[in-house]
Amino acid sequence: MISSAMIRIESLPDTFEPPGETFETIRLPMNAVDRTRVRRRLLAPDGVELALALPTGTRLWPGQILCSGPGKLYVVEAAPEDVLVLRPRHLREAAFAAHLIGNMHRDIDLEGEGIAALYDDALANRLTRAGLDFTRERRPFIGSPNGEHVH
Repeated sequence: MISSAMIRIESLPDTFEPPGETFETIRLPMNAVDRTRVRRRLLAPDGVELALALPTGTRLWPGQILCSGPGKLYVVEAAPEDVLVLRPRHLREAAFAAHLIGNMHRDIDLEGEGIAALYDDALANRLTRAGLDFTRERRPFIGSPNGEHVH
């Protein structure tokens, strides 16, 4: 399965049950857009080239095992990216912010502190005009990329 050349990945494992051996986890940092690009080549940190040939529409999630081989697991990891983080002071402000972000068809991430959305100027301007306080941070985003319709 794993060679020094290339690993072609055409499907994702349904489950993984270690056969009793120790595995080195090779983390594959990907941002929200990268996790939707499932027909491409990427170079793993250990130098192995992975050829993703997954069905169109497949979405990768942090923690997803892409493949395994002798002593190695290749696992998707959320890479840090620019996000807007709102820390609402009360429920009404949280609901207003979520409604505003949703109307712009942006996904949110509720992992960690606050409400996070991928950064873009249009969203930042809209939040500012609405009087909502936010910070721009660099952190992993567990959600869909901008431009992908979500509910």
